[in-house]
Amino acid sequence: MPGKQSEEEQVEVGAQQDLGGLTEEELRQGQKAALALEDMMALSAQTLVHAEVDELYKDVRPLGQGRFGRVLLVTHRQKGTPMALKQLPKTSTSLRGFLYEFCVGLSLGAHSSIVTTYGIGIESANSYSFLTEPVLHGDLITFIQPKVGLAEPAVQRCAAQLASALEHIHSHGLVYRDLKPENVLVCDPSCQHVKLTDFGHTRPRGTLLRLAGPPIPYTAPELCAPPPLPEGLPIQPALDAWALGVLLFCLLTGYFPWDQPLEEADPFYGDFLVWQASGEPQDRPQPWFGLTPVADAMLWGLLDPHPRKRQPVSSVRGYLGQSWRQQEGTGEEGDRE
Repeated sequence: MPGKQSEEEQVEVGAQQDLGGLTEEELRQGQKAALALEDMMALSAQTLVHAEVDELYKDVRPLGQGRFGRVLLVTHRQKGTPMALKQLPKTSTSLRGFLYEFCVGLSLGAHSSIVTTYGIGIESANSYSFLTEPVLHGDLITFIQPKVGLAEPAVQRCAAQLASALEHIHSHGLVYRDLKPENVLVCDPSCQHVKLTDFGHTRPRGTLLRLAGPPIPYTAPELCAPPPLPEGLPIQPALDAWALGVLLFCLLTGYFPWDQPLEEADPFYGDFLVWQASGEPQDRPQPWFGLTPVADAMLWGLLDPHPRKRQPVSSVRGYLGQSWRQQEGTGEEGDRE
């Protein structure tokens, strides 16, 4: 499954007469979050520790490598405390970009399904770094079996925990915008507990975005359409609901429901729209074989093409404890070609 998110341009919402579909309260919520982050960034810039990382911490092993940086398991040289250190090279990261990601993590505080960011930012000669709690069993992508997914109890645990994490982010006036298996860290070998990480794409509600690259399965269809404002689409938590629906489909089946949410370009997405509009779960398209009507209802809500009709991430809770996969012999089974 592809792991990189399409790049988008970001422009903060300013004073404007057309709110692009947002209510005034939604706009105020996003502006409040943006101002709080600016204040936190100004304070954090003044309290950065100026030192080389290896003077303070001892490398233990790599935990992850991304396009813009790496994550290491380190221990404090004096206290021996294990921590995860995210290191971003100055060649590809500005001070403001570093402070933004660092402060988004700090602003979310403690949540059982979000990686905790510690209040220690470090500026070295060639990099910026910050510390988080260590999560040692890799990311969710390594647990997903192609054309199989995860065991259903693990899927339901992930669904509950990720929905709770996203609700928490939304309650702070933010939209996560980067939900994918690579950003879900696993805390134990049996996938009992997961945590959301990497807040570099998180933005205040109402931030204006334009899709700059080709859409991917997690891209909501409203980002693929002409934006309501010249500067872009004001983002809403519905973007995260769409991505959660795609992720849960992947966990249940081991593949994507479509390659991109464009009816004219992707027949799998076109078939889904026809099926959803029919309201007849028994007429499911081939990629959806093996799921139950309960799973259909949950995913239809999260994957409504109209963002204002889309169910919030919290809707997942109403489907927990019910079967999401058909049992062998109770319905049609099949693999996507």
